[in-house]
Amino acid sequence: MAKDKGVRIGVILECISCVRKGTNKESTGISRYSTQKNSHNTPGQLELRKFCRYCRKHTTHNEIKK
Repeated sequence: MAKDKGVRIGVILECISCVRKGTNKESTGISRYSTQKNSHNTPGQLELRKFCRYCRKHTTHNEIKK
């Protein structure tokens, strides 16, 4: 049986620029990254600047619910 990972949880980061554009013809999709965070050290939502291949630049990616 696998051990419990403890306080580390899996999260999905989503580009906020692609989400706001919605039906924009330039963006063909929504950039998403999957990562882990320590829920004790970061109780709030995670926010990182990552590269969005649809916007073709570094944008802010926010945590979304699974």
